[in-house]
Amino acid sequence: MSRADLGFLRVAVATPLLVLADPAANARATIELLEAAAAEGAALAVFPELGLTGYSCADLFATDPIRDAALAALGEVAAATGRTGVAAVVGLPLEVDGRRYNVAAVCAAGAVLGFVPKVYLATRAEFYEARWFATGRGAAPTTIRFGGRDAPFGTDLLFEAPGIPGAVLGVEICEDLWAPEPPSGALALAGATIIANPSASDELVGKADYRRALVSAASGRLLAAYLYAAAGPGESSTDLVYGGHSLIAEHGTLLAEAERFRFEPTLLTADIDLHRLDHERAASGTFAVSPARAHRRVQLPLPRAAAPATTDLRHPLTATPFIAPAGPAREAACAEIAQIAATGLARRLRAVGEGTRLLIGLSGGLDSTLALLLAVDSCRRAGRASDAIVAVTMPGPGTSQRTLGNARSLAAALGVGLREIPISAAVDAHLADIGHGGAHDVAFENAQARERTQVLFDLANSLGGFVVGTGDLSEAAVGWMTYGGDHLSQYHVNAGIPKTLVRAVVEHLAVASGDPALQAVLADIVATPISPELLPPSADGAAPGQHSEASVGPYELVDFFLFHLVRLGESPARVAYLGGLAFAAEHDDATLRRWMRDFVIRFTRNQFKRSAMPDGPKVGTVALSPRGDWRMPSDASAAAWLAAIDELDAAGHHAPA
Repeated sequence: MSRADLGFLRVAVATPLLVLADPAANARATIELLEAAAAEGAALAVFPELGLTGYSCADLFATDPIRDAALAALGEVAAATGRTGVAAVVGLPLEVDGRRYNVAAVCAAGAVLGFVPKVYLATRAEFYEARWFATGRGAAPTTIRFGGRDAPFGTDLLFEAPGIPGAVLGVEICEDLWAPEPPSGALALAGATIIANPSASDELVGKADYRRALVSAASGRLLAAYLYAAAGPGESSTDLVYGGHSLIAEHGTLLAEAERFRFEPTLLTADIDLHRLDHERAASGTFAVSPARAHRRVQLPLPRAAAPATTDLRHPLTATPFIAPAGPAREAACAEIAQIAATGLARRLRAVGEGTRLLIGLSGGLDSTLALLLAVDSCRRAGRASDAIVAVTMPGPGTSQRTLGNARSLAAALGVGLREIPISAAVDAHLADIGHGGAHDVAFENAQARERTQVLFDLANSLGGFVVGTGDLSEAAVGWMTYGGDHLSQYHVNAGIPKTLVRAVVEHLAVASGDPALQAVLADIVATPISPELLPPSADGAAPGQHSEASVGPYELVDFFLFHLVRLGESPARVAYLGGLAFAAEHDDATLRRWMRDFVIRFTRNQFKRSAMPDGPKVGTVALSPRGDWRMPSDASAAAWLAAIDELDAAGHHAPA
């Protein structure tokens, strides 16, 4: 499979070493970087504004030698796109019907496919573009002759790559991006997923930060990839300095950034994710309701099969899509997640009235630990004392001494009252009542979960309180909960937090607490194997007798599948490819496919549980509430997903070499 088959397109932004006012030399430098881009597997390369002449030529733009040499240079670059197979966006001055324009020429397959003129001319402070150029707004004619063929001319051009879904290029030039209404907005609404910006932005103190933020924000606002090619220090330094600050951003994320102030040619490459951009746009209300203006579409030949999908993926990829890398960003995200969830519970606590108690089933496991930590914070936010919380631990046939001890220690460390209500006798009596034979089967397991839920709800009625649920987003995805048991609550505070993130938030809250006793018990809870503890523990009672990940798969895979299959709607082939890269050191491709199959089956079959989910706060981009993000029939089939996985199995799919 090629990168294009999987929804990726490799692109480049380039800053040649400029020779001011020498288009022939600049054509050679541009072609050298085109060849380098081809060697890197790029399909498209974007070059700086007026890069064939130099942006700082000033009144030289009005001279015939510069104009004629620029046109000849463009012909050379266009021809080179045929040899290299890389499409190019290059800048030059162009005279049309007595007006001179600052244009970007789009070249591919040996020809110039179209010219896009700059709309907003920089005329403030150090810029005097109106002295040399006319605005492209409303420019006529719409077609001009170049290289023996007609080429479209105008700001209404979209360049569409046949055979590569989602690859549609639009062009704006430098100041166009900085304007109140950039042309890229209309281009994106008309279908452009890639915006090229040949630019010549000079360097001033602090301007690089603003430029970086502007490009990243534009890519996020447009749900597009943004390729910003900046003029470098080869431009004139008579009054200004140009740094070559080229950038590639996608969907609000910076993918690549050039080092500034280098007197060498620079080439940045990245793989842009066309599949995700199309998915996000299809889900966007803005793109669904905004009328697209009429644009002319031009065929843009791009190489498709020449770039095999290998481990050389130049796009951010993580095995833990819900967790930021370790460092300040992760700590800030975990703090915000805890604040969102605790505020949601505090709002519910304020709504039910003064004196209402919070009932939490405290198992000593990870999820109930987070729920209790959030409940303590929610009481603070609601102006309630921590004695509003009633933690209840309910040891049963599967409870281990480790988790029971941690439940007791956690409540003590937080200063929360703990009630201990054993359920073994009640479970035995119930199973005897229904004629259960005593096997350790599903009925045996679920009877414990339902007994605990009954205790919590009845105790809440007795004390004047409500039950706080403890299950997380990952468990909801695979249905790892007992219907009518831990599936039920009156507010599900962890509902939007996937398992991998639950662990990260607990670790963050431990550090943030500054309490050695609390940190010690939280560290042991984090280190405890994840288990529902519904089967008998080890012979000495110290360790749980079942492990959740042996049944539903490693939670790192569950969360990876949740993000890619559900949130992004990706195909099993693409998820297998990305998973093979992300988990190359942990899981082989057969293991990935096995657990992906299990995830698909569980996700589909357990929608009925999610359809009856209690209220709970969304904290990230993925949520499964039937009242919010995810609405799915409970009797849907998984056949299409499973057939795609069968095809991978039949093909002997393996991670790229």
